[in-house]
Amino acid sequence: MGTNVLMVYPEIPTTFWSLKHAIKLAGYKSVIPPLGLLTVAAMLPENYTVKLIDLAVSRLTGRDLAWADIVFISAMQIQKKSFEAVVALCNEYNVPIAAGGPYASASFNEIRGVNYFILNEAENTLPRFLHDYGRGCPQKIYEDTAKPDITLTPPPRLDLIDIAAYSSMALQFSRGCPFNCEFCDIIRMFGRAPRTKLVEQFLHEMDLVYETGYRGSLFIVDDNFIGNKPKVKALLRAIAVWQKKRGYPFYLYTEASLDLAQDGELMDLMLDAGLGDVFLGIESPNPASLADIGKMQNLRNDMQDSIRKMHRKGIEIMGGFIVGFDTDLENIFDMQVDFIQNAGIPKAMVGLLSVIPNTPLYERLEKENRIMGIPTGDNLELALNFIPKMPAEKLIQGYRHIIDMIYTPKNYFKRCMTFIRNLPESHIIWELREKTRDGNYYKTGDHRILRQLRAMVSLIIRMTFSYYGFDFIRFFYKSMKYNRRYFVCIMNLLTHGYHYFKMREMILKGN
Repeated sequence: MGTNVLMVYPEIPTTFWSLKHAIKLAGYKSVIPPLGLLTVAAMLPENYTVKLIDLAVSRLTGRDLAWADIVFISAMQIQKKSFEAVVALCNEYNVPIAAGGPYASASFNEIRGVNYFILNEAENTLPRFLHDYGRGCPQKIYEDTAKPDITLTPPPRLDLIDIAAYSSMALQFSRGCPFNCEFCDIIRMFGRAPRTKLVEQFLHEMDLVYETGYRGSLFIVDDNFIGNKPKVKALLRAIAVWQKKRGYPFYLYTEASLDLAQDGELMDLMLDAGLGDVFLGIESPNPASLADIGKMQNLRNDMQDSIRKMHRKGIEIMGGFIVGFDTDLENIFDMQVDFIQNAGIPKAMVGLLSVIPNTPLYERLEKENRIMGIPTGDNLELALNFIPKMPAEKLIQGYRHIIDMIYTPKNYFKRCMTFIRNLPESHIIWELREKTRDGNYYKTGDHRILRQLRAMVSLIIRMTFSYYGFDFIRFFYKSMKYNRRYFVCIMNLLTHGYHYFKMREMILKGN
């Protein structure tokens, strides 16, 4: 007899990362689909019927729960509130719940209302649960800290989602990171020795995305894509061949570490493969803070120089910044603003420090009796889950000051102009795409090009008649006059800016 599994992905609140206000212009409901649940779905036996509900895309109803024999739920810490609401509804309908993912793995002792916990990496723990569940004797907790061979991991079940609802698709190549930052839980979850998929395995997954008809942005979700550089270089060479044969249907972006700037060959290979956007954890311009949290890789070379090297290659940086470290002094807020402005990083994700369970930092502060609960990661809450060395009120006020300064439209547009001027005269990715395009780039079932054109027109009208209309027109004119080849890049910066300006308003109002 078959089993009906309802997979539920809780909603992510509005944050800098969600780009909610930006993607809404083009009619998208979320940035990326829940890759973890899609992969878990592919691991289930054939007699399991699976449905997936992403709460960013659709609602969870009583009819859904009446259909389900069991609910699988996976979440990150930031989805805690939505996770709890889903659990409460499942309990109301007496549907058993199996929970996994980063939030459950780190905080299962504090979570109530969940029947089963499938923790750590599903390749190890899910089969044991399924075996016991099939025999009618499932246990409460399934744990295994061993690191599985991800060359055996099946491709995600893309048939379970409405691809038109997402502005990007997502795939994974590796797990793990060679660095050991005190505040980060990646080492505990995935280890320090990066494990990779096979090149042909990853290309097969790209084929599956391509076969859906999707064309556009593709996020390689690895926490540090360049953790194993020899294997990454081999992958990039293969991706470049794949992309050129198909006319560069995907624009790739990922996460990496700042040492990328010291490897010119790697940057060239990334660009040749169509990978031109990278999120970097810069964290702080304060060397004492970087040393204190073990971010030694950021101290080996001048960070501003490293950023300029990447920009001059044609790689755009999304920078992650944090305030609230023990060694942060009162001047850290102006230091952050100056660093971000001078480096020309338009997309600067600045957050208050969240002390996440299952990290060395959490354990240290717990011993010091400085932990006050579980963090939410919500940019709008402005709440701390630890006792900082700096007075909490001053830290929160300083954070507001950073957001106010860097996302004042005039300052944002100034950074955008600095970034564009640092770029090469032409961009290899767009040149290659134009040379090899097969004419099918935008021939997709959800008419993405039409949605993007509508969004572009809407964005220009909204910005022109906004309180920052003069600053927008001035930037648009100057940037296009400087290098009209970067029109797509300029529109991307404006689209993100639209969301960031909304976030600034909400944070300053305390909403």
